[in-house]
Amino acid sequence: MTQTRTDQEARDKVWELIRDIEVATMVTLDADGHMRGRPMRAVALKEFDGTLWFFTAAGSPKAAEIRQDERVLLAYAEPSDQNYVSVSGTAQVVRDVAQQKAMWSEPLRTWFPGGPEDPSAALLKVEVEGAEYWDAPSSTLLHAYGYVKARITGEPPKAGENDKVAFKRPA
Repeated sequence: MTQTRTDQEARDKVWELIRDIEVATMVTLDADGHMRGRPMRAVALKEFDGTLWFFTAAGSPKAAEIRQDERVLLAYAEPSDQNYVSVSGTAQVVRDVAQQKAMWSEPLRTWFPGGPEDPSAALLKVEVEGAEYWDAPSSTLLHAYGYVKARITGEPPKAGENDKVAFKRPA
């Protein structure tokens, strides 16, 4: 069974795996308790302090869901590298034009024609509480070796690295 790590090296590994993935699936809970997922473009950050940011429309269903239940799950995938990360945390809707200007990138104008000052624009601030990652060898040769090994021995190859990471320690 995977142990939960609390060290900085584990948190750095999570950031290493997600920092270049532009789109995550964000899962929220609706008023009926059903999970709802949708793709979200992450704000590019140079450093990671345990907070992730996303632009959203302040009046969107996801913003309303977060106002009702702040728990979120973010799923990141990089299939070509065989890297997968799930991040859990709490989210809040933030309306701060100065912050929006600092995090703005021009492709966002597609959704917010008025730029970072667009009245419908808001930020989703996700405070990461925990994560789990799967970091598997990605080369075709390693996969071929694993397949042959499984066929000959009847046992699967080592799947790669899997760790749970706590960002906030329980009170």
